[in-house]
Amino acid sequence: MSYRFIRFPNGKCKAVTFSYDDGCLQDKELADILNAYSMKCTFNINSSRLVRGDGLSAQDCKDLISQGHEIAVHGKNHVACGIASAIEGIRDVLSCREELECALGCIIRGMAYPDTGITQFANGTDYATVKRYLADLGIVYARTLGGDNDRFALPSDWHAWMPTAHHNNPQIADYIDRFVAIDLSEHYWADRQARLFYLWGHAYEFEHDKNWDHLENICNRLGNREDTWYATNMEIYLYIQAYRSLVWSADGKTVYNPTLQEIWFDVDKRLYSVRSGETLHLS
Repeated sequence: MSYRFIRFPNGKCKAVTFSYDDGCLQDKELADILNAYSMKCTFNINSSRLVRGDGLSAQDCKDLISQGHEIAVHGKNHVACGIASAIEGIRDVLSCREELECALGCIIRGMAYPDTGITQFANGTDYATVKRYLADLGIVYARTLGGDNDRFALPSDWHAWMPTAHHNNPQIADYIDRFVAIDLSEHYWADRQARLFYLWGHAYEFEHDKNWDHLENICNRLGNREDTWYATNMEIYLYIQAYRSLVWSADGKTVYNPTLQEIWFDVDKRLYSVRSGETLHLS
């Protein structure tokens, strides 16, 4: 039996992504710091704030996109999907998506749950209902909270995507040290899965706590590493979905790539890539 694992672009075995909420003005300073380290963030926007003008403007969001970042849904009015009835949750998510797309002129399919998200449920709502209506509304992933993904595992359920930690997590330094130290070449054959470090928070917290240097330290320790891919949430989603779309022969020795991306993978500690439209016979 062969063990096969995804590898990120150019064969990298680790990825880092950021996710910051609410569309506050401090997002611009956060983006400036991330840009200096060639890192990427998904900014989750409440469209009501954009319309009212008390946060990022439409032009600010367009500037972030032009810098390689992503804009995602965070609910028009920041309504917790688990607490709201289904119709209220649908209205808040759909209105946010429509208003952001109209203002920015692009398609938006990602999301971070507002408020308590799916950590609490009431009013007849459950996770199955939320997941179903998000999928029907074209939302392909949604970041949740309530625990730490300190195993750095890739998401198994895109609508319950657990981040590694909030930036103020008291264990953040330990998590970074463990992530950076991972060397898959030394791992057992069956434990060579790709790893993801996913940080979240609110940019205004750095302003409030007067600790922008904390973000600088995080970026300095996570950034500029040859074994790491720096991507938005959507870029990670699209790449993993493309990997999962590969078509394999029954004996696992031939693979066809029907997607538009070159895909990398590891088979028994040997690195391969298969280009868009290519059929590859593994040696």
